[in-house]
Amino acid sequence: MRLRKPRLRTVLLAANLLLLVLPLGGLWLLRLYESALVRQTETELVAQAAVIGAAYEAAWHGGAPPSPGPGWAPRAAVLDLAKDAVLPPAPDALAPDRPADPRAIAAGATLMPVLAAAQRITLAGMRVTDGAGIVVASSGGEMGLSLAGRTEVAAALAGRPAAVLRDRPPQPGVGSASISRAAPFRVFLAHPVLDGGAVIGVVVLSRTPASIDQALYGKRWEVAGLAAALLLVAGGLALVIAYTVSRPIEAVAAQARAVAAGARATTLPRTRRSAVREADEMWAAIQSMAATLEYRADYIGAFAAEMSHEFKTPLAAIRGALELLADHAATMTEAERATFLGQAGADVARLDRLVRRLLELARAEAPQPRGEEACDIAAVIHALPMAVPVMLEGPTLERQALRVAIGAERLATVIGNLVDNIARHAGPGATGRIAWHRAGARVVIEVADDGRGVSPGNAGRIFGRFFTTARDSGGTGLGLSIARSHLAAAGGTIELVPGGPGARFRLEVPTA
Repeated sequence: MRLRKPRLRTVLLAANLLLLVLPLGGLWLLRLYESALVRQTETELVAQAAVIGAAYEAAWHGGAPPSPGPGWAPRAAVLDLAKDAVLPPAPDALAPDRPADPRAIAAGATLMPVLAAAQRITLAGMRVTDGAGIVVASSGGEMGLSLAGRTEVAAALAGRPAAVLRDRPPQPGVGSASISRAAPFRVFLAHPVLDGGAVIGVVVLSRTPASIDQALYGKRWEVAGLAAALLLVAGGLALVIAYTVSRPIEAVAAQARAVAAGARATTLPRTRRSAVREADEMWAAIQSMAATLEYRADYIGAFAAEMSHEFKTPLAAIRGALELLADHAATMTEAERATFLGQAGADVARLDRLVRRLLELARAEAPQPRGEEACDIAAVIHALPMAVPVMLEGPTLERQALRVAIGAERLATVIGNLVDNIARHAGPGATGRIAWHRAGARVVIEVADDGRGVSPGNAGRIFGRFFTTARDSGGTGLGLSIARSHLAAAGGTIELVPGGPGARFRLEVPTA
């Protein structure tokens, strides 16, 4: 079964939707949005750690406010899912090899109610250790145990803040609408508390970032509204483009079908102008094609009628002569038989000339690529055999050659036919003149004679096929038609210049 191809508006809608989905898909694949959620969680933990660390330092000094350090010391989030590895789950806390610092234990005791109250709001896991990594305050457990074996805590004990990502086992019952976050990893942050450059404790916080599903669920109505708006925009754009592009194309297709069904160019409706140039160009091409087809059809019809008329007369004469000879040859004199045979031979010769001229006309009117042929006018004209005396006026080969964009054989046929017309129509003793010169981007050639000229009644008919006033002397009436077709194929023109004496033809040919 033949597949049904989609409409242009469907393709445009799909393309617009794809353009909208690609950025979102790219964010999803690159985990950029998930990294943003991780950095948001890390930033929250940094702020909490700074407050808890300040409270611990104040408790360390017996409630006195800590002395601020020199200058500002902001700490930015540094975790990135695209670069940072997700470590295994946090190892269990170990029993210490010595007791915790008593001063740290006292300071940690004052923080216990603070950590418990803060955890109810932040849901973060909170631990505070002494300068050796032993837990002295906790929101959940591990009191008195050592966290010094963890990577981030070891870095903080050395005075360097640290943050890592650790794997988190799946949590049953955690979904998009639950208060527990559902990301498959957890952010661990270790913040050193310094006193005079020495580490007196470490604030260890942990929190699971929100997953993309939870973040989108929290903004589900906004996301749904945005998606609906984007769909409306994409659909609207597709409809607008389809209206301005697809409808004119459909109209052009309908015109093409009408032309194929035989409609004439003058009866084709005008297509509305579209928003793109191609649709208008297609309409213009259809109009041009229809006009060309009409011209070809009219040409073939008129040519067939004219040719049948021209062939009918000699064929009828030949048929009549042959019938008379067949019926009465025995009773005819030798002179009568010779007369009939001579008439039949003359008609056969005329048919032969017509056929040869028709072949020349067909070659002249056959489509030819322009700009591929060129010749020198002087060389072609000087090489022509002249049936009458002809005076030549124009740049010679030696001084200034004029090259035109027409083949030498075509140009020789054109000028040869015009010189032949001088011999046939100008009258006894007539002479001719051929002159040529450049006129801008074209070359003008004039072929004239001093003979009888062309009567006003015949001036409008001489370029018609089969029109001749020298039929008795062998004229076929195709010479000027052949000349005009050769020139038209090269982008040139020919016209009869009125006024006398004699006949004067003006030819224009593009320069090479």
